[in-house]
Amino acid sequence: MSKAELSFGLHAVFTLLERQPERVRNLWVLKGRQDKRIQKLLALAEQSGCRWQPADRHTLDQMVDGNHQGVVAEVVPMKSHGEAFLKTLLDGLEQPAFLLVLDGVTDPHNLGACLRSADAAGVHAVIAPKDKSAPLSAVAIKVACGAAESVPYVQVTNLARTLRELQQAGIWLTGTAGEAETWVYDANLAGPMALVMGSEGSGMRRLTRECCDQLVKIPMAGEVSSLNVSVAAGVCLFEAVRQRR
Repeated sequence: MSKAELSFGLHAVFTLLERQPERVRNLWVLKGRQDKRIQKLLALAEQSGCRWQPADRHTLDQMVDGNHQGVVAEVVPMKSHGEAFLKTLLDGLEQPAFLLVLDGVTDPHNLGACLRSADAAGVHAVIAPKDKSAPLSAVAIKVACGAAESVPYVQVTNLARTLRELQQAGIWLTGTAGEAETWVYDANLAGPMALVMGSEGSGMRRLTRECCDQLVKIPMAGEVSSLNVSVAAGVCLFEAVRQRR
């Protein structure tokens, strides 16, 4: 039997039961909670054949580090995809590719938030290097609010090589950098494209930057010099959505 981990939070667990019930092994629900959201979740659990049991708040608090909202599930860990999956995905697209690349995003909260924005924007896949990147942990999955199950998370061995392969496939690479001269609103984001975001501290790595076809920035009017990477990704992704529509 493969190793299991814990997922928690109403939306994250409900999405699991709805989309990937085979991954849920056990379910614990706060004793005495009987509101409509819990009832809906338990009905789905029973429909999926998932075992569940009541637990007191102290027990749930001890199981996970975070706001469990009265729901904790033992699940088979979600795995990221590899290069072969990405090639198959791109070959099967019937519309211009729309990708998000995360170079050096190590915080699972930021990864989860980026996945959520990517899902809302209609991104086909989120790509990151295997090294120095956040894994699909329970925290990332909870923050993603269901997006981790709908947007493929692809981790590649050599990001620069993957970016060059994307270029050869006709995908335009748009990197984000504070020193860029072009505002994101003035850049062409309408065709097959990949938005490349760097880490909050140091931005994109040198090789990643050199692969980009264009660099853009978000205009900043206040005293803060930069945005959280997930917020910046959301701003740029939805400018692309506006143009692509």
